[in-house]
Amino acid sequence: MTSEQEVQPVVQNFNKSLAERVQEKPVAAANGFLMLFLSLAGFVASILLLIFGIGPESPDMPNSWLMIAAAIVLFFASFFTLIGLFAVQPNEARVLVLFGNYIGSQRRSGFWWANPFASKKRVSLRVRNFNSERVKVNDADGNPVEIAAVVVWRVSESAKAIFDVDDFEEFVGIQAETALRSLATRYPYDSAGTERASLRENPDELAAALKIELEERLEVAGVDVLEARLTHLAYAPEIAQAMLRRQQAQAVVSARRLIVEAAVGMVEDALTGLAEKGVVDLDQEKRAAMANNLMVALTSEHAATPVINAGTLYG
Repeated sequence: MTSEQEVQPVVQNFNKSLAERVQEKPVAAANGFLMLFLSLAGFVASILLLIFGIGPESPDMPNSWLMIAAAIVLFFASFFTLIGLFAVQPNEARVLVLFGNYIGSQRRSGFWWANPFASKKRVSLRVRNFNSERVKVNDADGNPVEIAAVVVWRVSESAKAIFDVDDFEEFVGIQAETALRSLATRYPYDSAGTERASLRENPDELAAALKIELEERLEVAGVDVLEARLTHLAYAPEIAQAMLRRQQAQAVVSARRLIVEAAVGMVEDALTGLAEKGVVDLDQEKRAAMANNLMVALTSEHAATPVINAGTLYG
């Protein structure tokens, strides 16, 4: 079986080869307002030529058919000039493709003109959110958990988003779910007293790990991941009650351990203080009896009821 260490370089090399296939480049685009003015001027000139061409012939205008032909050509040239106009809004790009060849992208907002025969595909560069569905997966300990995340992303290279993947929005959704499943299988839901990172106790570390993995997966699509965080984390319903009881038991054990450690320190301080100040002279048997009474009083779940001894300690 191929190990994860062997698979990872293969995936990285595959992504690298795809990433090098198409690189975004700026396109040479003319000012759209200037071309619009020239196009309108061409329409006016074609109309004037047509009017003069169909008028009565005179010695001054012997080439009427030539004028009509020039008017028709100028009209269609002006019409095709209008087709080349396009607008780019802020945080938007237009990918230009001419007869199947990528000729460049226009990222600068404004009114532009480019080759009328080139298709101009719109790509939004705005920041977007992707909220994943709740995914059921086994954690590192084999316990089924439900997990979901939110991914904040944006397109950084329009050419890769258009040409290297079929649908970059769908690609982001599928890869986000895949990365989320991969993350959940590498960490346990709860560390259970061990010194390892867990899904529940290390949200910042998990967010950083998820962001790094998504960046590697989405690099081929020209997508930048701005943030990735878990939005839902819970045990699967079939084991939720059992795991809740386990967590409660662990909490009780931790609390009792803390209480006992604190009680031992208090008893030690009390016995040491009594001996140093000479309040009472206690032998080993009396110290043991007093330590026992103090430990019972300090660690009991119910309030202790004091008993006043009017005689000696052994009365």
